[in-house]
Amino acid sequence: MSAQRNLIAGHSCLLATAVAAALAAPVMAQGAAPAQNKSSMQDMHSMPMQFPQPTETQHLHFGNMIGTRPKPGGLADSMQDMSSMQGMSASSMQSGSAPANARSGDYSEGYRYGPMTGMDMPDDGLLGMVLLDQLEYAHSAHGNGEFIDGQAWYGTNSEKLWIKTEGDARRGRLSDLRTEALWDHPISSYWDTQLGVRHDFGEGPGRTWAAFGVQGLAPYWFDTEATIYVGESGRTAARLQLEYEELLTQRLILQPKVEVSLYGRDDPQRAIGSGLSDAEWGLRLRYEVRREVAPYIGIVYRQRYGQTAEFAGARGEHAGDLQFVAGLHAWF
Repeated sequence: MSAQRNLIAGHSCLLATAVAAALAAPVMAQGAAPAQNKSSMQDMHSMPMQFPQPTETQHLHFGNMIGTRPKPGGLADSMQDMSSMQGMSASSMQSGSAPANARSGDYSEGYRYGPMTGMDMPDDGLLGMVLLDQLEYAHSAHGNGEFIDGQAWYGTNSEKLWIKTEGDARRGRLSDLRTEALWDHPISSYWDTQLGVRHDFGEGPGRTWAAFGVQGLAPYWFDTEATIYVGESGRTAARLQLEYEELLTQRLILQPKVEVSLYGRDDPQRAIGSGLSDAEWGLRLRYEVRREVAPYIGIVYRQRYGQTAEFAGARGEHAGDLQFVAGLHAWF
C-alpha cells in the first residue's frame, strides 16, 4: 500500500510540473517579444532602401494599358516620361478624324442665337392707357356742379404722347376746361419731363400756352406734377398737383389730393388774378369693384385768392366752397 501511494504521488508531481511549464511558456514569450521587435527595427534601419523597378507603359488608342515591362533607364527616365505625358492632349490619344455629326466646338449643336416665335419680349413695344381719374358730381350749399379730370398716353417706355384734361361745368354750362398735349420723356427711374402745349376753353376767350414740366413719384410715394406755362402777351402760369393713395384694404383706397394754380398777371376776361389764384384740397374714398372700375365718395374744398376771388364775387360766386362729391374712377 505504501508503494502505491508513493507511485501516485510521483505521478502527481510530474503532472503539476507539466502544467506549470505550460502556463509559463506564454509569459516568457511576451517578455521576449519587445527585445525581439527592437532588434528587428534596428535591422530594418540598417537595410538599404530598395525601390521598385520603373516600368514602361504601353497604350491602346484610348489609353487602355495592355501590359508593363521593366524599363532599364531607371527612376529618372520614368519621371521624365511622366512629365511628357502631362502635356499630352485628349485629341492626340484619338486616332482618325472626327465623324461628320460630332458635337460642335461651342456645344451649340448647330443652333444660332436669334428670336424664338412666341417668346419675343421687346422693351420698346407700343403701349397705351386711358385714365378717368375723376368723373364726379359735386353738391354744396352754393349750388351743384360736375367735374372731370382725366388723361391718356400712348407710346413706348422712353417716348410717349400724353393728353391731359381737367374742367368743370356749372348750371349746365362749361365754366373752365384745360387741355394739354405733351411729349413725355424719362430722365430717371421715377421722373419724366413733359413738353408741349396747353389750351384753355370755357368762359372768356381761349388761351394757348407752351408747357414745360416734370411728372413722377416723389419720396414717400407722392404722385407729383409741376408745370410752368408761357402764353401770349407775356402771360405766365404755374400749376402744382400732389396725390397720394393709401390702401386701407386691397380694394378700399383713400386718396388725398392738393392742387394749386398761380398766374403772372391779371386776366379779367377769364376772371383770373395774378399771384396765387386758386387751390383745391380733396379727400376721396373709393372701392375697386374691379381694378379698372371704382366708384368713390369724398369731400372737396375749393378756395379762390386775391384778385381771382374778387372777380368771382363780382359774378355772384363765393370765394370758398365746401363740396360733397360722388363719382367714378376708371381706366382701360
